[in-house]
Amino acid sequence: MSGDATDDWPVALRGVTESVAATLGPNDRWNQAALGLHAPEETGDLVTAVTWGRTRTRGNFERRDGGVIQFTTDPREFVDAALDVTETDQPVRPGAAAWVEVDAERIEAGEEGGTEWVRWALTPRSATVRERTVPTINRGFYAVVDATVAASRLDVPAYGTDALLDRLAYFAETVERCGGPAEREAFARIDDLSGWRERRNESF
Repeated sequence: MSGDATDDWPVALRGVTESVAATLGPNDRWNQAALGLHAPEETGDLVTAVTWGRTRTRGNFERRDGGVIQFTTDPREFVDAALDVTETDQPVRPGAAAWVEVDAERIEAGEEGGTEWVRWALTPRSATVRERTVPTINRGFYAVVDATVAASRLDVPAYGTDALLDRLAYFAETVERCGGPAEREAFARIDDLSGWRERRNESF
């Protein structure tokens, strides 16, 4: 464990840290889904996460009371987790640099914009660090992450479709200019899964 890790988490958390949550489904396969981790605001507080709607992650948390949180360095794995239904035989993906088994406790629930949400407190049980790297800034990688958020909101009435399509166009340009092969491949996957380019062309 590193000295700057958050409690027993394998990495330092601040703000909202994007992760891939593996939860075991009723078919005994691991569902891989993007999950934002909210860092504690006060000493002693737990890391929390919010699930929106009746997702597989929510259902599996309710059935199993936990899962495996991964920190992946592969943007393609993140896109699949964020926008596609991805199930695997094992919880940990090849691109995970670190992961932690967690207990998940439902602590709050509500509704916003017609969508149910549940807030979970996540308590780490055991963590593994596969690799540590010197931090680098790749704008393409972060553009991929932001693009998955925009793409996932395209059919949500509370968000403006035209504005989201414009954002996706900006992120696509950023990936083309600043990303590497993995980021470009990941963005091509966003294109296929969301069909945003066709929708944007239709709006003009």
